[in-house]
Amino acid sequence: MAPSLLRRWFSPKLNIQGKIFIAFALVTLLSIVSVSTTIYVNMRETIKKNAETSVADSIRQADESLNIMLQEIDRLNTVVVTSKANVLDTLLSPYSELSYEWFHEQKRTEEFLSGLISYKPYITRIAVVGLNGKVIFSGGPWLDRTFLETDMMAYMLRNGSRHAYFKPPGNTDVITVGREIRYDRETIGVVMVDLNYDFIKKTFGVRPTKDSLLYVLDAQNEFVYQTDSPPSAAAPSIETINGMNAQYAGLTHSVERKLDGQSYIVVRHQSDYTGWTTLALVPMDSLLSESVRVRNLMIEVSIVVFLVVLMGSLQMSFRTTVNIRRLKSMMMQVKEGNLFFPRTEIKSRDETGELYRVFVSMVEELKRLMEGIRISEKKKREAELTALQAQIRPHFLYNSLNTIKYLAKLNGVPNIEEVSGSLIELMRAVLGNSNEFLTVREELEYVSSYVSVVKYKYMEPIRLVPLIEEQALLDCRVLKLMLQPLVENAVIHGVGRSDRVGTVIIRAYGELNDLIVEVEDNGGGMTQVQMDRLLEPGTDEASSRFSGMGVRNVHERIVRMYGEPYGVRLFSELGKYTKAQIRFPKLWQDEAGTNGKEAV
Repeated sequence: MAPSLLRRWFSPKLNIQGKIFIAFALVTLLSIVSVSTTIYVNMRETIKKNAETSVADSIRQADESLNIMLQEIDRLNTVVVTSKANVLDTLLSPYSELSYEWFHEQKRTEEFLSGLISYKPYITRIAVVGLNGKVIFSGGPWLDRTFLETDMMAYMLRNGSRHAYFKPPGNTDVITVGREIRYDRETIGVVMVDLNYDFIKKTFGVRPTKDSLLYVLDAQNEFVYQTDSPPSAAAPSIETINGMNAQYAGLTHSVERKLDGQSYIVVRHQSDYTGWTTLALVPMDSLLSESVRVRNLMIEVSIVVFLVVLMGSLQMSFRTTVNIRRLKSMMMQVKEGNLFFPRTEIKSRDETGELYRVFVSMVEELKRLMEGIRISEKKKREAELTALQAQIRPHFLYNSLNTIKYLAKLNGVPNIEEVSGSLIELMRAVLGNSNEFLTVREELEYVSSYVSVVKYKYMEPIRLVPLIEEQALLDCRVLKLMLQPLVENAVIHGVGRSDRVGTVIIRAYGELNDLIVEVEDNGGGMTQVQMDRLLEPGTDEASSRFSGMGVRNVHERIVRMYGEPYGVRLFSELGKYTKAQIRFPKLWQDEAGTNGKEAV
């Protein structure tokens, strides 16, 4: 009974389970024997070649990692030397270091430099040194004008037409990357970035064995890096390393060399970017001492792996065939049109299990799509009706207001005619204009329409006085409905509560690259508590009765769009005035369109 059962399970002629089991066993046995024999015969050479490849790749990767950091530093230097507003103007400024103007220029440049290295932990300091004695830096250590007389400054001026790399003698903390600052074809200073030496040590910490040695030399054969604490008896002399560097110039592969009676694998790599040379010395004795242990370990692992594969193939062949039969049964149900068949879950994570999950997902998607066809048609008709209604309502509203305006004109009621016309313009601003950006001119027109509507609520007239510094500012682009909530606040809380003629003044003027718009009224003023409440979230006073957007909303929209220091600021004095000041960046049509929003 048992032999027949085994023949039925494992016979390759009867079922797929036997085929899988025998195939796995034979392939595994042949693979393990072949690989073990090959590795045993060629172990010494293989270990040597692997070590050579590993060291060469590690050195190349370390050099590429360093080059990436140096390239980023070079880009930072390029940003500095081309920044006229933050660097060149400061160096060329006629102000002395004790002047108030120099203090502001120095602070602006320091903030610019600090921003460049804010999130770069591998940079310890960035400095701009002018030949006129001006020294500005961010980071540490301290730097002053005595640096102009140092050898490093002379080296940077001599080699910094593109970039220069300098390691201060006796200083193991930094490597300095410098570049000339030129203006009008003349050198006016240098910019220098100090690279943290810990990153150099971490980058070149390549040691395939514990007594391996690694040296990095610059173009002047000065040591940039060498292995920390090498064994003093085994470490070659500095003269020997310099001689090897000259001897193997242009070497493109590893060589084997004896030094002081000990054989080393010598790997040399020269950076195309920095010109630095990396020499790695790997002792042959320590490298090949592991061959016997590796051989014995390989035999033990091969036996264990073969037994595990046999047991795994037995279990897998059985589970695979069971799952395939279950999946076949479910597919036959779908073939007959039964989408609600009883499911036998397959929990395996192999291809069969993945195929089961894809099949179930496909059936569920098929059911969902069939049900969704009916629902989508219904929703499509509803959406078309809603869209039609959305088009009819504003049109009907405009026609109704135009009718009121026409009747008011026929009956000689100019006030109603004016209010109707102004309300039509306001409705067009809110409902008919989908642009997020408007010109200052359009904003002023909408504010004028708003004042024309609300002024009849009060006994005294309300005057709206626009004061524009330059007519070109009327074409600046601002966010839609920025002025209306501020004017509404001025009318309701300012002139509306006063018993005198109310005046709302709107000033617009430029300040460097910013546009300033001020809304000022001659009302009773506000306390600091009242002003804070206008900008406080969740208060009723912060909401406009017309647009639903209050002073706080205006401030938050501007800050979210442009960041600090843009936004709304309030100024007031009880019994005299209240002023709301809005600061925008000065944007024109093309600039507003490329700000991530809809072009106007």
